[in-house]
Amino acid sequence: MNIEEIREFGLSLPFATERMPFGPDTYCLEIGGKMFCLMSLDGEWDFYNLKADPEYAEELRETYTGIKPGYHMNKKHWISVAFSGDVSDSMQKELIIHSYRQAGKTLPKKTQKELGLLDRE
Repeated sequence: MNIEEIREFGLSLPFATERMPFGPDTYCLEIGGKMFCLMSLDGEWDFYNLKADPEYAEELRETYTGIKPGYHMNKKHWISVAFSGDVSDSMQKELIIHSYRQAGKTLPKKTQKELGLLDRE
């Protein structure tokens, strides 16, 4: 997947928003103000960062060479996913959804309920 495909897919998720809180070259997708995807727009990175359950993140890093600990992020809760490599587009979409849900879990219960996140697996 490329940056535009990731952006389009991420924004197709309910209540997902975009912003550039770290300047014009860093793009992020959020749910309820919580970041779930972070990308560099200056071409410096050949990967993007996603939130992940720590145990799942470890499993992913052992399975895919294109998944590393989150660059410039908490290595326990974030992964870096290569734009190209051994992580298929369908798997990348699954990981974006997983990241979206992980970020949603950190929202207050009232906000989760308002966004309809409590009913989602």
